[in-house]
Amino acid sequence: MSTSNIASCSCLCGAVSLGATNLNHQIAACHCNMCRKWGGGALLAVECASEVTFSGEENIEIYQSSEWAERGFCKKCGTHLFYRLKQNHQYYIPAGLFDSSEAFVLEHQIFIDEKPEYYSFANKTKNMTGAELFAQFSPSDQSQ
Repeated sequence: MSTSNIASCSCLCGAVSLGATNLNHQIAACHCNMCRKWGGGALLAVECASEVTFSGEENIEIYQSSEWAERGFCKKCGTHLFYRLKQNHQYYIPAGLFDSSEAFVLEHQIFIDEKPEYYSFANKTKNMTGAELFAQFSPSDQSQ
């Protein structure tokens, strides 16, 4: 596989680098209470499937945020590195980490029902409530 097909990104201090070969250029904004508490605002994330590689893995700390998902961050600088679904190891990487973001488009917003009134994105997007999102999954997966 050519490295030109790998989208690269890194944490603030450079201790952790990531590479993704299968990313979706449509950014999703998650407004759930947990994502907002994790990062101080909506999580703007890029879906990267499970083909993500890491350099500096010894600097990654994993936080088990729910039964079905975990969040990774750099132990040295605290940069949020990923949100990962445990069942299929699907990664969502914060859009701001990528070295190049010209091809990204804010396409949809989830947990729109939990978005506070004090901010709003100007982009026209598809919007889903938490209930609409969870309706796509089996009943056993209905927790954040």
